[in-house]
Amino acid sequence: MSVETALSYAALILADAEVEITAEKLLQLTQKANVEVEGIWADIFAKALANQNLKDLFFNISSGPAAAPAAGSSAGAASGAAAEEAEEEKAEEAKEESDDDMGFGLFD
Repeated sequence: MSVETALSYAALILADAEVEITAEKLLQLTQKANVEVEGIWADIFAKALANQNLKDLFFNISSGPAAAPAAGSSAGAASGAAAEEAEEEKAEEAKEESDDDMGFGLFD
């Protein structure tokens, strides 16, 4: 088991038990699970989760994917606009090339 996974599970256990997430408690849980974790990683996890409510984060996940299609549709609209601009540029280039076909060149 990786260090990140072990610390994540330990944090979830502490959150479920409604116990404050501290580096010491994270290290105790990971040691009981026979996972070797350096103290710095437990400190980082504890500081990152200090003001977070993990239960709210996990139960509000359903609102995340609903926002993703909206972002995707705006990206699709932007790519559609870019495609239109590319077509206009191609049309302008085609007009410029047609002048060469009529025999009007720079050195005529």
